[in-house]
Amino acid sequence: MTTRPSTTTGPEQTEQAGAELAAALTPGDVVLVSGELGAGKSTFVRGALRALGVEGPITSPTFVVGHAYDGASGPVSHLDLYRLAGMGDEDPGLLDPFFAPDAIAFVEWPDHGPGAWPPERVARRVHLAHAGGDNRTIEVG
Repeated sequence: MTTRPSTTTGPEQTEQAGAELAAALTPGDVVLVSGELGAGKSTFVRGALRALGVEGPITSPTFVVGHAYDGASGPVSHLDLYRLAGMGDEDPGLLDPFFAPDAIAFVEWPDHGPGAWPPERVARRVHLAHAGGDNRTIEVG
């Protein structure tokens, strides 16, 4: 299922788009989130995590690879593979806890860690792009 690209006009709308996507997810789903630096990936995921019941600070996991949260209906994970640039030198089990069978997982920069997630669980692929100023174009497939 691919949706028509939508445009948001600021961070609040980008978070709302993430929240709308989250409403359609079920435990075990993996969402791959791509886009260039500053395109709004973490903002989109923050909206989704809030909608899934995550409370407290939500920060980009750029420097720690991933954060695990308790959502309203179970575990939720947020990974950022930007600094991995390939999984070749990493322990193959490093990311397994983030992909627990009942976890909903969001993976930023999936092109930097192909094969890091269970491919059969990919429910959506999201691409964000700059569209001038605070505007972002969001495509969901």
